Amino acid sequence: MNHGESKVYKYQARSWAEQEESNLVELMRQRAIHWRKESTIRRIDKPTRLNKARSLGYKAKQGFVVARVRVRRGGLRKPRPSSGRRQKRMGVKRYVPAKSLKQIAAERVAKKFPNLKVLNSYWVWEDGKYKWFEVILVDPNNPVIVSDPDVNWICRERK
Repeated sequence: MNHGESKVYKYQARSWAEQEESNLVELMRQRAIHWRKESTIRRIDKPTRLNKARSLGYKAKQGFVVARVRVRRGGLRKPRPSSGRRQKRMGVKRYVPAKSLKQIAAERVAKKFPNLKVLNSYWVWEDGKYKWFEVILVDPNNPVIVSDPDVNWICRERK
């Protein structure tokens, strides 16, 4: 990576960190309107957050696939006991799910693309109803991936 590219990623990271100062919020709200109408899992050509994808291992070469996935938002509520003895603290509030929404998103994408391996995932956007994550996938059978020393460890983890 040359010096100019690192500056670009630095400015991209700053705009994502300081969303209110940049015009990113309005841009992403417009994108979210379109994303709501799309299917739940969608393969995309380029990552939305290129600096984040590159830091997590994405490379713009054959064998790398990026998919955007939409998952529901909000916490889970455990149902109240309907019969039998009622506990004093019923365990309805502060119910913590075993998996994060990010992990659920990665699992759904892995199920949709069974021939690809999940490399990593990251948060993209959220509105009142949904959260969007982008999942970086790698094709372990692609010769470009097999010859790449940074990523070919994923080829040895075949089942």
